[in-house]
Amino acid sequence: MRVGILAPIRLLGDGLSRCLHGRAGIEIVRVVADISEMRSLMTTDTIDVVLIDMTQPIDLDEVRSLATIGPEVVLIAMGLHEQKKEVIRCGRAGFTGYVSRNSTVEGLISAMHDARAGRLACPDEISGGLLRALFRQEAAGEDDGQPLSKREGDVLQLIGRGMTNKEIARELGLSVATVKHHVHNVLEKLSLPRRAHAMRRVRERPWLAS
Repeated sequence: MRVGILAPIRLLGDGLSRCLHGRAGIEIVRVVADISEMRSLMTTDTIDVVLIDMTQPIDLDEVRSLATIGPEVVLIAMGLHEQKKEVIRCGRAGFTGYVSRNSTVEGLISAMHDARAGRLACPDEISGGLLRALFRQEAAGEDDGQPLSKREGDVLQLIGRGMTNKEIARELGLSVATVKHHVHNVLEKLSLPRRAHAMRRVRERPWLAS
């Protein structure tokens, strides 16, 4: 398991790296101090799990950008206050697992393996809150729309990064006309009126571009 650590406080990041490296098949690739460094690491290296220190101020919109460029990468929030609202906010930002401020290193390792296997261990109160949040979303009609094709997902991912049609065409090796066609299909399938709505939707639900 190749792991990147995002910790603004270097002492924490280095200490966690020493604790985890070599345990339970874990390889620490690098410790970085901010989102932009992690974004660069994810685009240049193979990362399976990203650990993010949530005890420090972190822009969740920026976390969404990580989830968008690496939808297959597991994002783990470290040091959460274990409250329904906090867990739901992190889930919407693209995190797939978390550990509370009272967790041990063994608990963190367990959470990493659980998240990679698609499991989330949390108290009954939290799981109940997650289900109620999903119900409210469904009741409000906020579904994910029709499934996107692989290429439409690629286009949506780049829309989420704020790219223009010309930039997307250059990135994917397509003509601008083809990109416009894909953008039209994306908006239609997601029942969205304009491009800005698609950008916001994929940042809130990065799995749409998977």
